[in-house]
Amino acid sequence: MPESLVVVVGGGAAGLSAAGALARNGIDAAVLERDAAIGGTWARRYDRLHLHTMRQFSGLAHLPIPARYPRYLARDQVVEYLTEYARHFRLRVFTDTTVARIVPDGARWRVEIAGGEPWQAAVIVIATGQYRVPFVPPWPGRASYRGRLMHSAAYGNARSFAGQGVLVVGAGNSGAEIATDLAEGGAASVALSVRTPPPIVPRDPFGLPVQRTSVLLSVLPPAVADRIGRTTARLTVGDLTKYGMPRGRFRPYSRKQVPLIDVGFVAALKRGLVTIRPAVESLTPDGARFAGGSAGAFDAIVAATGFTTGLAGLIEAEDVLNGDGEPRVRSGEPARPGLYFIGFTHTLRGHLFEANRDSRRLAQHVAKYLRDGGR
Repeated sequence: MPESLVVVVGGGAAGLSAAGALARNGIDAAVLERDAAIGGTWARRYDRLHLHTMRQFSGLAHLPIPARYPRYLARDQVVEYLTEYARHFRLRVFTDTTVARIVPDGARWRVEIAGGEPWQAAVIVIATGQYRVPFVPPWPGRASYRGRLMHSAAYGNARSFAGQGVLVVGAGNSGAEIATDLAEGGAASVALSVRTPPPIVPRDPFGLPVQRTSVLLSVLPPAVADRIGRTTARLTVGDLTKYGMPRGRFRPYSRKQVPLIDVGFVAALKRGLVTIRPAVESLTPDGARFAGGSAGAFDAIVAATGFTTGLAGLIEAEDVLNGDGEPRVRSGEPARPGLYFIGFTHTLRGHLFEANRDSRRLAQHVAKYLRDGGR
């Protein structure tokens, strides 16, 4: 049976950062990654994807992103940096290794591998992320829809949608960017279905990165931060109701709403390249029916409807997950003796920013646990 003092489940950004922080503390970890190569999750995302967070605030623990990269890294540049990070810390990353189940084994943990021999460890760090399992709603009529239905995780670019009418469902960052990409890439028409209008802010309002502003605003009382953000959005984005976007409540700090970071969507909306439709209530053989009774025909539907963690089916341990299937404890803190989560922080400051901070805290907790006899 393969054995390691520490096993990190998931070799994405958070998992690598945890392993790097542990290595910096003299603790060797085995990183189990289901993809065939480091950065596989990033490599599969849509072609135009860039970080919305600045290079200076997106580096992992103890190794900033080199200055040769631009302010906002492209998808493939993120993959390149993650590979460089693993090489720098000489991390032991076992690719093509799919973890099927994590179970307590006396005072230790057993990691069951799909089609392989289980691992044993004193410490388990779960870094499988908030975006592990794509979720497509069980819309009534879904089986009858004759067009092309896919989750946003499977979307690459607009080439195969040229000349088609496409509905994108979900007004988060992925949905808005994919709708923009389709509109600019040759789709005959593009509609975006909006259930809950998100707060919308430019990536660089007044030429200043919104992430830097968000880091500063996060130390203020939430109501004050919301008011400043709302004023900034009004001055830079304007009133989008005249273009069909419902007016939402701008409370990202008090309600932990993830904002839509605009990198072209607002301009596409104002030019009429993207139209807004209400929430989808059901699918029809040739399209969708919306809240309020309207309907439309679409050749393809892209569901930018989010993900689930899949943790409930992964870990056999009581009282470590909440009702949403997410960790009860914050990332980096011990959930149970020898069990830690990383990469599950809901944040307005950037997931990579938080992964860096959380992994440093995690490494300190793990080092203390091992010093105190946790073997």
